Amino acid sequence: MEKEKEGLEALQLNRKAQEQERLDSAQRAKWFTHDRFGMYIHWGLYALGARHEWMRSREFLSNEQYDKYFKHFDPDLYDPELWADLAAEAGMKYMVVTAKHHEGFCLWDTKLTAYNAMNSPAKRDLLRPMLSAFRDRDIRTGLYYSLLDWHHPHYTVDVKHPLRYNEAFLAQSKERDFAQYVEFLFGQTKELLSEYGKVDVLFYDFSIAAEAGFEGKGKEAWQSERLVRMIRELQPNIMLNDRLQIAGDITTPEQYQPREWIKVNGERVVWEACHTFSGSWGYYRDEESWKSIDMLVQMMIDTVSKGGNLLLNVGPTGRGEFDERAVDRLKGIGVWMRRHNRSIYGCTAAPEEYACPQDCRFTYNPSTNRLYLHVFSWPFKHLHLYGFSGKIAYAQLLHDASEIRMVQGEQEMTMEAGAFNEGRAADTLTLELPVKKPNVTVPVIELFLA
Repeated sequence: MEKEKEGLEALQLNRKAQEQERLDSAQRAKWFTHDRFGMYIHWGLYALGARHEWMRSREFLSNEQYDKYFKHFDPDLYDPELWADLAAEAGMKYMVVTAKHHEGFCLWDTKLTAYNAMNSPAKRDLLRPMLSAFRDRDIRTGLYYSLLDWHHPHYTVDVKHPLRYNEAFLAQSKERDFAQYVEFLFGQTKELLSEYGKVDVLFYDFSIAAEAGFEGKGKEAWQSERLVRMIRELQPNIMLNDRLQIAGDITTPEQYQPREWIKVNGERVVWEACHTFSGSWGYYRDEESWKSIDMLVQMMIDTVSKGGNLLLNVGPTGRGEFDERAVDRLKGIGVWMRRHNRSIYGCTAAPEEYACPQDCRFTYNPSTNRLYLHVFSWPFKHLHLYGFSGKIAYAQLLHDASEIRMVQGEQEMTMEAGAFNEGRAADTLTLELPVKKPNVTVPVIELFLA
Protein backbone atom coordinates (compact mmCIF):
# COMPACT_ATOMS: atom_id res chain seq x y z
CA MET A 1 0.00 0.00 0.00
CA GLU A 2 2.85 2.38 0.83
CA LYS A 3 4.39 1.91 -2.63
CA GLU A 4 1.01 2.50 -4.27
CA LYS A 5 0.62 5.71 -2.26
CA GLU A 6 4.08 6.90 -3.27
CA GLY A 7 3.32 6.10 -6.89
CA LEU A 8 0.05 8.05 -6.76
CA GLU A 9 1.76 11.04 -5.15
CA ALA A 10 4.49 11.00 -7.82
CA LEU A 11 1.84 10.89 -10.55
CA GLN A 12 -0.01 13.83 -9.01
CA LEU A 13 3.22 15.83 -8.75
CA ASN A 14 4.02 15.08 -12.36
CA ARG A 15 0.56 16.22 -13.47
CA LYS A 16 0.94 19.43 -11.46
CA ALA A 17 4.34 20.04 -13.06
CA GLN A 18 2.90 19.49 -16.52
CA GLU A 19 0.00 21.84 -15.83
CA GLN A 20 2.38 24.49 -14.50
CA GLU A 21 4.52 24.14 -17.63
CA ARG A 22 1.42 24.63 -19.80
CA LEU A 23 0.56 27.79 -17.87
CA ASP A 24 4.13 29.08 -18.10
CA SER A 25 4.24 28.35 -21.83
CA ALA A 26 0.96 30.21 -22.40
CA GLN A 27 2.33 33.21 -20.54
CA ARG A 28 5.57 33.16 -22.56
CA ALA A 29 3.61 32.98 -25.81
CA LYS A 30 1.50 36.12 -25.32
CA TRP A 31 3.77 38.43 -27.31
CA PHE A 32 4.35 35.74 -29.93
CA THR A 33 0.68 35.13 -30.68
CA HIS A 34 0.13 38.88 -30.87
CA ASP A 35 2.99 39.75 -33.24
CA ARG A 36 2.32 36.95 -35.77
CA PHE A 37 4.95 37.87 -38.40
CA GLY A 38 8.70 37.32 -38.28
CA MET A 39 11.83 37.27 -40.43
CA TYR A 40 13.92 34.12 -40.74
CA ILE A 41 17.54 34.60 -41.87
CA HIS A 42 19.67 31.74 -43.23
CA TRP A 43 23.23 32.96 -43.68
CA GLY A 44 26.46 31.03 -43.75
CA LEU A 45 29.27 29.77 -45.97
CA TYR A 46 26.75 28.19 -48.33
CA ALA A 47 25.95 31.72 -49.55
CA LEU A 48 29.21 31.57 -51.52
CA GLY A 49 28.29 28.29 -53.19
CA ALA A 50 24.93 29.96 -53.92
CA ARG A 51 23.19 26.66 -54.68
CA HIS A 52 21.19 25.74 -51.55
CA GLU A 53 22.16 25.57 -47.89
CA TRP A 54 22.21 21.75 -48.08
CA MET A 55 24.77 21.75 -50.90
CA ARG A 56 27.46 20.12 -48.76
CA SER A 57 25.23 17.13 -47.95
CA ARG A 58 23.77 16.89 -51.46
CA GLU A 59 27.20 16.95 -53.09
CA PHE A 60 28.94 14.74 -50.47
CA LEU A 61 31.64 17.34 -49.80
CA SER A 62 34.40 16.75 -47.26
CA ASN A 63 35.71 19.37 -44.82
CA GLU A 64 38.67 19.94 -47.13
CA GLN A 65 36.49 20.45 -50.20
CA TYR A 66 34.17 22.82 -48.36
CA ASP A 67 36.99 24.78 -46.75
CA LYS A 68 37.35 27.10 -49.77
CA TYR A 69 34.14 28.87 -48.71
CA PHE A 70 35.50 29.50 -45.23
CA LYS A 71 38.69 30.94 -46.72
CA HIS A 72 36.74 33.35 -48.95
CA PHE A 73 33.82 34.40 -46.71
CA ASP A 74 34.13 38.20 -46.71
CA PRO A 75 30.71 39.95 -46.51
CA ASP A 76 32.05 43.43 -47.18
CA LEU A 77 28.60 44.91 -47.89
CA TYR A 78 27.02 43.57 -44.72
CA ASP A 79 24.93 46.27 -43.04
CA PRO A 80 22.60 44.87 -40.37
CA GLU A 81 20.94 48.28 -40.02
CA LEU A 82 19.58 47.91 -43.57
CA TRP A 83 18.40 44.38 -42.82
CA ALA A 84 16.52 45.59 -39.75
CA ASP A 85 15.02 48.51 -41.69
CA LEU A 86 13.65 46.13 -44.33
CA ALA A 87 12.15 43.85 -41.68
CA ALA A 88 10.52 46.79 -39.91
CA GLU A 89 9.18 48.18 -43.19
CA ALA A 90 7.66 44.78 -44.00
CA GLY A 91 5.83 44.77 -40.65
CA MET A 92 7.90 41.99 -39.09
CA LYS A 93 7.91 41.99 -35.31
CA TYR A 94 10.57 39.37 -34.55
CA MET A 95 13.50 37.67 -36.26
CA VAL A 96 15.35 34.35 -36.07
CA VAL A 97 18.88 34.02 -37.50
CA THR A 98 21.05 30.96 -38.10
CA ALA A 99 23.79 31.43 -35.51
CA LYS A 100 25.05 28.02 -36.71
CA HIS A 101 23.63 25.88 -39.52
CA HIS A 102 24.36 22.22 -40.31
CA GLU A 103 27.71 23.10 -41.88
CA GLY A 104 29.00 24.00 -38.40
CA PHE A 105 30.15 27.54 -39.24
CA CYS A 106 29.34 30.05 -36.49
CA LEU A 107 28.42 33.70 -37.07
CA TRP A 108 29.51 34.73 -33.57
CA ASP A 109 32.78 34.96 -31.66
CA THR A 110 32.49 31.53 -30.07
CA LYS A 111 35.35 30.37 -27.87
CA LEU A 112 34.56 26.69 -28.47
CA THR A 113 35.62 26.36 -32.12
CA ALA A 114 37.85 28.26 -34.53
CA TYR A 115 35.28 27.61 -37.25
CA ASN A 116 33.66 31.02 -36.89
CA ALA A 117 33.39 34.41 -38.56
CA MET A 118 36.29 35.86 -36.55
CA ASN A 119 38.72 33.49 -38.25
CA SER A 120 37.31 33.93 -41.75
CA PRO A 121 38.15 36.96 -43.92
CA ALA A 122 35.13 38.65 -42.26
CA LYS A 123 37.32 38.98 -39.12
CA ARG A 124 34.43 40.07 -36.91
CA ASP A 125 31.46 38.88 -34.92
CA LEU A 126 28.53 39.13 -37.34
CA LEU A 127 25.82 38.21 -34.86
CA ARG A 128 26.15 40.88 -32.18
CA PRO A 129 25.57 43.94 -34.43
CA MET A 130 22.67 42.16 -36.13
CA LEU A 131 20.85 41.55 -32.86
CA SER A 132 21.50 45.13 -31.79
CA ALA A 133 20.14 46.56 -35.05
CA PHE A 134 16.88 44.60 -34.80
CA ARG A 135 16.42 45.37 -31.11
CA ASP A 136 16.91 49.06 -31.82
CA ARG A 137 13.79 48.87 -34.01
CA ASP A 138 11.76 47.07 -31.32
CA ILE A 139 11.98 43.80 -33.23
CA ARG A 140 12.37 40.81 -30.94
CA THR A 141 15.37 38.56 -31.58
CA GLY A 142 15.68 34.82 -31.98
CA LEU A 143 18.48 32.36 -32.65
CA TYR A 144 18.49 29.24 -34.80
CA TYR A 145 21.01 26.59 -33.77
CA SER A 146 21.60 23.42 -35.73
CA LEU A 147 21.85 20.24 -33.69
CA LEU A 148 23.67 18.80 -36.68
CA ASP A 149 27.30 19.76 -37.23
CA TRP A 150 29.12 18.35 -40.25
CA HIS A 151 32.41 20.01 -39.27
CA HIS A 152 32.81 19.03 -35.62
CA PRO A 153 35.44 16.30 -35.02
CA HIS A 154 33.12 14.27 -32.77
CA TYR A 155 29.84 14.56 -34.64
CA THR A 156 29.03 11.03 -35.82
CA VAL A 157 27.58 9.80 -39.10
CA ASP A 158 23.84 9.75 -39.80
CA VAL A 159 21.62 9.69 -42.87
CA LYS A 160 22.06 13.46 -43.40
CA HIS A 161 25.86 13.59 -43.11
CA PRO A 162 27.76 14.58 -46.29
CA LEU A 163 30.15 11.63 -45.89
CA ARG A 164 27.52 9.02 -45.10
CA TYR A 165 28.66 6.86 -48.04
CA ASN A 166 32.40 7.42 -47.55
CA GLU A 167 33.90 4.13 -46.28
CA ALA A 168 36.90 5.78 -44.64
CA PHE A 169 34.68 8.25 -42.81
CA LEU A 170 32.27 5.52 -41.71
CA ALA A 171 35.16 3.68 -40.09
CA GLN A 172 36.51 6.85 -38.51
CA SER A 173 33.06 7.83 -37.22
CA LYS A 174 33.03 4.74 -34.99
CA GLU A 175 36.01 6.17 -33.12
CA ARG A 176 34.33 9.53 -32.48
CA ASP A 177 33.04 10.40 -29.01
CA PHE A 178 29.56 11.86 -29.51
CA ALA A 179 29.42 12.82 -25.83
CA GLN A 180 32.09 15.42 -26.55
CA TYR A 181 29.90 16.90 -29.27
CA VAL A 182 26.94 17.07 -26.86
CA GLU A 183 29.04 19.05 -24.39
CA PHE A 184 30.00 21.37 -27.26
CA LEU A 185 26.28 21.82 -28.03
CA PHE A 186 25.61 22.68 -24.39
CA GLY A 187 28.58 25.01 -24.24
CA GLN A 188 27.59 26.95 -27.35
CA THR A 189 23.99 27.24 -26.19
CA LYS A 190 25.25 28.65 -22.89
CA GLU A 191 27.46 31.15 -24.75
CA LEU A 192 24.58 32.41 -26.86
CA LEU A 193 22.15 32.70 -23.96
CA SER A 194 24.67 34.28 -21.58
CA GLU A 195 26.60 36.73 -23.75
CA TYR A 196 24.14 38.08 -26.34
CA GLY A 197 21.43 39.70 -24.28
CA LYS A 198 17.78 38.75 -24.05
CA VAL A 199 16.86 36.14 -26.66
CA ASP A 200 13.15 35.78 -27.35
CA VAL A 201 13.13 32.62 -29.50
CA LEU A 202 15.44 29.59 -29.66
CA PHE A 203 14.93 27.45 -32.74
CA TYR A 204 16.75 24.10 -32.66
CA ASP A 205 16.98 22.08 -35.86
CA PHE A 206 16.52 19.05 -35.87
CA SER A 207 16.09 15.49 -34.57
CA ILE A 208 16.87 12.80 -37.15
CA ALA A 209 14.92 9.58 -37.64
CA ALA A 210 16.73 6.29 -38.16
CA GLU A 211 16.79 5.63 -41.90
CA ALA A 212 18.54 3.53 -44.57
CA GLY A 213 20.57 1.59 -42.02
CA PHE A 214 21.75 4.67 -40.14
CA GLU A 215 20.97 5.32 -36.49
CA GLY A 216 18.83 8.32 -35.68
CA LYS A 217 19.54 11.15 -33.28
CA GLY A 218 16.77 12.29 -30.96
CA LYS A 219 16.08 13.49 -27.44
CA GLU A 220 18.32 10.86 -25.85
CA ALA A 221 21.25 11.75 -28.12
CA TRP A 222 20.88 15.50 -27.54
CA GLN A 223 20.12 14.99 -23.81
CA SER A 224 17.14 17.24 -24.44
CA GLU A 225 15.69 17.24 -20.93
CA ARG A 226 18.98 18.40 -19.40
CA LEU A 227 19.42 20.92 -22.20
CA VAL A 228 15.97 22.44 -21.64
CA ARG A 229 16.59 22.71 -17.90
CA MET A 230 19.76 24.69 -18.61
CA ILE A 231 17.95 26.93 -21.12
CA ARG A 232 15.17 27.70 -18.64
CA GLU A 233 17.74 28.57 -15.96
CA LEU A 234 19.55 30.95 -18.31
CA GLN A 235 16.53 32.57 -19.96
CA PRO A 236 13.21 31.47 -18.39
CA ASN A 237 11.00 33.42 -20.81
CA ILE A 238 12.55 32.23 -24.06
CA MET A 239 10.21 30.65 -26.63
CA LEU A 240 11.54 27.20 -27.52
CA ASN A 241 10.54 25.18 -30.57
CA ASP A 242 9.59 21.50 -30.61
CA ARG A 243 12.48 19.88 -32.50
CA LEU A 244 14.30 18.55 -29.45
CA GLN A 245 11.55 15.89 -29.30
CA ILE A 246 10.26 17.11 -25.96
CA ALA A 247 7.51 19.61 -25.39
CA GLY A 248 8.37 23.09 -26.63
CA ASP A 249 6.39 26.30 -26.78
CA ILE A 250 6.07 26.35 -30.59
CA THR A 251 5.16 23.68 -33.14
CA THR A 252 6.92 24.44 -36.43
CA PRO A 253 5.48 23.08 -39.70
CA GLU A 254 7.89 23.81 -42.54
CA GLN A 255 7.18 24.63 -46.18
CA TYR A 256 3.49 23.73 -46.14
CA GLN A 257 0.22 25.36 -45.12
CA PRO A 258 -1.79 23.36 -42.54
CA ARG A 259 -5.47 22.82 -43.33
CA GLU A 260 -6.55 23.90 -39.86
CA TRP A 261 -5.24 25.04 -36.47
CA ILE A 262 -2.56 22.50 -35.53
CA LYS A 263 -3.44 20.18 -32.69
CA VAL A 264 -1.26 17.93 -30.52
CA ASN A 265 -3.06 15.20 -28.59
CA GLY A 266 -6.32 16.81 -29.63
CA GLU A 267 -5.41 20.24 -28.18
CA ARG A 268 -4.75 23.41 -30.17
CA VAL A 269 -1.14 24.54 -29.86
CA VAL A 270 0.96 27.63 -30.58
CA TRP A 271 2.37 27.15 -34.05
CA GLU A 272 4.49 28.85 -36.65
CA ALA A 273 4.70 28.17 -40.40
CA CYS A 274 8.26 28.51 -41.72
CA HIS A 275 8.46 29.44 -45.41
CA THR A 276 10.93 30.57 -48.03
CA PHE A 277 10.50 33.11 -50.81
CA SER A 278 11.69 30.40 -53.19
CA GLY A 279 12.81 26.78 -52.96
CA SER A 280 15.90 27.41 -50.83
CA TRP A 281 16.61 28.80 -47.37
CA GLY A 282 20.15 29.91 -48.17
CA TYR A 283 21.04 32.22 -51.07
CA TYR A 284 20.51 30.37 -54.38
CA ARG A 285 21.59 32.50 -57.31
CA ASP A 286 19.86 30.52 -60.06
CA GLU A 287 16.63 29.56 -58.27
CA GLU A 288 13.57 30.93 -60.05
CA SER A 289 10.50 29.58 -58.26
CA TRP A 290 9.98 32.79 -56.30
CA LYS A 291 6.57 33.36 -54.74
CA SER A 292 4.70 36.52 -55.72
CA ILE A 293 3.80 39.28 -53.27
CA ASP A 294 0.13 38.29 -53.65
CA MET A 295 0.88 34.68 -52.71
CA LEU A 296 3.01 35.65 -49.71
CA VAL A 297 0.38 38.01 -48.31
CA GLN A 298 -2.29 35.35 -48.78
CA MET A 299 -0.07 32.80 -47.00
CA MET A 300 0.32 35.14 -44.03
CA ILE A 301 -3.43 35.76 -43.86
CA ASP A 302 -4.20 32.05 -44.18
CA THR A 303 -1.75 31.25 -41.38
CA VAL A 304 -3.21 33.81 -38.95
CA SER A 305 -6.75 32.69 -39.86
CA LYS A 306 -5.76 29.27 -38.43
CA GLY A 307 -4.19 30.66 -35.27
CA GLY A 308 -0.58 30.56 -36.44
CA ASN A 309 2.47 32.75 -37.06
CA LEU A 310 4.43 33.19 -40.30
CA LEU A 311 8.25 33.12 -40.22
CA LEU A 312 9.38 34.20 -43.70
CA ASN A 313 12.95 33.50 -44.74
CA VAL A 314 15.65 35.62 -46.38
CA GLY A 315 18.95 34.15 -47.60
CA PRO A 316 21.56 36.96 -47.79
CA THR A 317 24.34 36.85 -50.38
CA GLY A 318 27.99 36.12 -49.70
CA ARG A 319 28.68 39.85 -49.70
CA GLY A 320 26.07 40.42 -47.01
CA GLU A 321 23.15 41.86 -48.96
CA PHE A 322 19.56 40.75 -49.33
CA ASP A 323 18.78 39.40 -52.79
CA GLU A 324 16.97 42.09 -54.81
CA ARG A 325 14.08 39.67 -55.31
CA ALA A 326 13.70 39.36 -51.54
CA VAL A 327 13.84 43.14 -51.16
CA ASP A 328 11.06 43.50 -53.75
CA ARG A 329 8.83 41.05 -51.85
CA LEU A 330 9.55 42.58 -48.46
CA LYS A 331 8.68 46.05 -49.70
CA GLY A 332 5.50 44.75 -51.35
CA ILE A 333 4.38 43.03 -48.17
CA GLY A 334 5.17 46.24 -46.28
CA VAL A 335 2.89 48.29 -48.52
CA TRP A 336 0.01 45.96 -47.69
CA MET A 337 0.88 45.69 -43.99
CA ARG A 338 1.00 49.46 -43.49
CA ARG A 339 -2.76 49.70 -44.12
CA HIS A 340 -3.87 46.25 -43.02
CA ASN A 341 -1.69 45.21 -40.08
CA ARG A 342 -4.52 45.41 -37.59
CA SER A 343 -6.07 42.41 -39.33
CA ILE A 344 -2.84 40.51 -38.43
CA TYR A 345 -1.44 41.81 -35.12
CA GLY A 346 -3.38 40.58 -32.14
CA CYS A 347 -5.57 38.42 -34.36
CA THR A 348 -6.32 34.73 -34.48
CA ALA A 349 -8.86 32.32 -35.92
CA ALA A 350 -12.46 33.50 -35.89
CA PRO A 351 -14.94 31.79 -33.56
CA GLU A 352 -16.37 28.70 -35.24
CA GLU A 353 -19.88 30.21 -35.32
CA TYR A 354 -18.78 32.57 -38.11
CA ALA A 355 -18.83 30.78 -41.47
CA CYS A 356 -16.36 32.27 -43.92
CA PRO A 357 -17.44 32.87 -47.55
CA GLN A 358 -15.71 31.04 -50.38
CA ASP A 359 -12.29 32.40 -51.44
CA CYS A 360 -12.03 34.46 -48.26
CA ARG A 361 -10.33 34.18 -44.85
CA PHE A 362 -11.44 35.51 -41.49
CA THR A 363 -9.13 36.75 -38.76
CA TYR A 364 -10.48 37.91 -35.43
CA ASN A 365 -9.24 40.28 -32.75
CA PRO A 366 -10.76 39.21 -29.43
CA SER A 367 -9.61 42.42 -27.70
CA THR A 368 -11.44 44.78 -30.07
CA ASN A 369 -14.19 42.28 -30.97
CA ARG A 370 -13.68 42.83 -34.70
CA LEU A 371 -13.68 40.38 -37.59
CA TYR A 372 -11.52 40.90 -40.63
CA LEU A 373 -12.75 39.49 -43.91
CA HIS A 374 -9.86 39.04 -46.37
CA VAL A 375 -11.21 38.72 -49.90
CA PHE A 376 -8.88 36.59 -52.06
CA SER A 377 -11.18 36.63 -55.11
CA TRP A 378 -13.13 39.84 -55.60
CA PRO A 379 -16.84 39.14 -56.29
CA PHE A 380 -19.27 41.16 -58.35
CA LYS A 381 -21.08 43.73 -56.20
CA HIS A 382 -22.31 41.47 -53.38
CA LEU A 383 -20.81 39.26 -50.72
CA HIS A 384 -23.24 37.18 -48.66
CA LEU A 385 -22.46 36.30 -45.05
CA TYR A 386 -24.74 33.51 -43.93
CA GLY A 387 -25.78 33.56 -40.29
CA PHE A 388 -24.56 37.14 -39.77
CA SER A 389 -27.80 39.11 -39.82
CA GLY A 390 -28.00 41.32 -36.75
CA LYS A 391 -24.42 40.52 -35.69
CA ILE A 392 -22.53 43.32 -37.47
CA ALA A 393 -22.83 46.93 -36.30
CA TYR A 394 -20.67 48.49 -39.02
CA ALA A 395 -18.47 47.49 -41.96
CA GLN A 396 -15.67 49.28 -43.79
CA LEU A 397 -12.79 48.65 -46.15
CA LEU A 398 -9.74 48.61 -43.92
CA HIS A 399 -7.27 50.29 -46.27
CA ASP A 400 -9.18 53.60 -46.48
CA ALA A 401 -11.93 53.29 -43.83
CA SER A 402 -14.64 53.70 -46.48
CA GLU A 403 -18.05 52.38 -45.49
CA ILE A 404 -19.38 49.12 -46.88
CA ARG A 405 -23.15 49.30 -46.83
CA MET A 406 -25.05 46.26 -45.58
CA VAL A 407 -28.44 44.70 -46.19
CA GLN A 408 -29.60 42.52 -43.34
CA GLY A 409 -32.27 39.87 -43.23
CA GLU A 410 -35.12 38.86 -45.46
CA GLN A 411 -36.37 40.57 -48.63
CA GLU A 412 -39.39 39.73 -50.74
CA MET A 413 -39.07 37.84 -54.02
CA THR A 414 -40.03 40.16 -56.87
CA MET A 415 -39.78 40.49 -60.65
CA GLU A 416 -37.55 43.38 -61.69
CA ALA A 417 -36.99 44.31 -65.38
CA GLY A 418 -37.94 40.79 -66.39
CA ALA A 419 -35.45 39.20 -63.99
CA PHE A 420 -36.17 37.21 -60.86
CA ASN A 421 -34.86 38.96 -57.72
CA GLU A 422 -34.14 36.15 -55.28
CA GLY A 423 -35.10 36.68 -51.67
CA ARG A 424 -32.54 36.71 -48.90
CA ALA A 425 -32.68 34.32 -45.97
CA ALA A 426 -33.52 35.96 -42.67
CA ASP A 427 -30.09 35.24 -41.15
CA THR A 428 -28.07 36.49 -44.14
CA LEU A 429 -26.14 39.74 -44.23
CA THR A 430 -25.15 41.09 -47.65
CA LEU A 431 -22.22 43.42 -48.13
CA GLU A 432 -22.61 45.84 -51.04
CA LEU A 433 -19.18 46.07 -52.64
CA PRO A 434 -17.71 48.40 -55.25
CA VAL A 435 -17.63 46.76 -58.67
CA LYS A 436 -13.93 47.44 -59.07
CA LYS A 437 -11.53 45.65 -56.74
CA PRO A 438 -9.63 48.11 -54.51
CA ASN A 439 -6.04 48.71 -55.56
CA VAL A 440 -4.49 46.62 -52.76
CA THR A 441 -2.98 43.14 -52.82
CA VAL A 442 -5.76 41.61 -50.72
CA PRO A 443 -8.77 43.78 -49.81
CA VAL A 444 -9.88 43.51 -46.19
CA ILE A 445 -13.32 44.35 -44.82
CA GLU A 446 -13.36 45.27 -41.16
CA LEU A 447 -16.51 44.06 -39.44
CA PHE A 448 -17.45 45.64 -36.11
CA LEU A 449 -19.40 43.05 -34.19
CA ALA A 450 -22.61 44.21 -32.58
